[in-house]
Amino acid sequence: MIPTNSSPDFISPFQQTHSAALRVWHWLTFLFILGSVTTVLFNSTLYDPRDNVKLVQDQLKEKGIVVNEEQAFAVSHEYEDKMWDVHKWIGYGLSFLFLARVMIEFTQPEEEKLRNKFKKIKELQAKNDMNKAEYTHFLRVKMSYSVFFLILFCMVLTGLGMAFGRNLGFGRDLHHNLKEIHAFMQYLMYAFILLHLGGVIFAENGRIRGIVSGMIHGNK
Repeated sequence: MIPTNSSPDFISPFQQTHSAALRVWHWLTFLFILGSVTTVLFNSTLYDPRDNVKLVQDQLKEKGIVVNEEQAFAVSHEYEDKMWDVHKWIGYGLSFLFLARVMIEFTQPEEEKLRNKFKKIKELQAKNDMNKAEYTHFLRVKMSYSVFFLILFCMVLTGLGMAFGRNLGFGRDLHHNLKEIHAFMQYLMYAFILLHLGGVIFAENGRIRGIVSGMIHGNK
């Protein structure tokens, strides 16, 4: 049960303030991650060059041009490359947003800094034994955000490594390893997104409402 208290100084830990910078960062990050996921989805389905070889051959044949599979693959592969270019630029945007989040953390008001929110929750846990389960859950949610930032950092680092690896002299094996790590991290990111959305929907339809609106107007 969410705690209630008659004291006018009591503020529920489930309703926290969010600075304008943090709210803008949150929604921009959401849009950029959505764009990144969309490009991966398109390249895995609509723009998969192997699936489009026959389509290219048929379309050219209607125009009186006959090409073999290798030639058709080169054409269809070009569309995939263009989509990966979009994915790369979105990755640059996420890299900038990651650095921006670090800067925001240092410039946030003291009460809105992540470490102080952790400290506040721990203090409330000690003072409200009857609601310890709820506060522990809240603390775990906040810790999951730390996992998100770790995943994002790994994706940004490996993505930049692949983008600039040749200029930095990275070998083929290192490039391959970066690609494998990047691909693995994306599945962890998908898992976090699903858990995050599921948790927000569950909370909004349960006892902890106003999470989405709070990330819009700041709960101030």
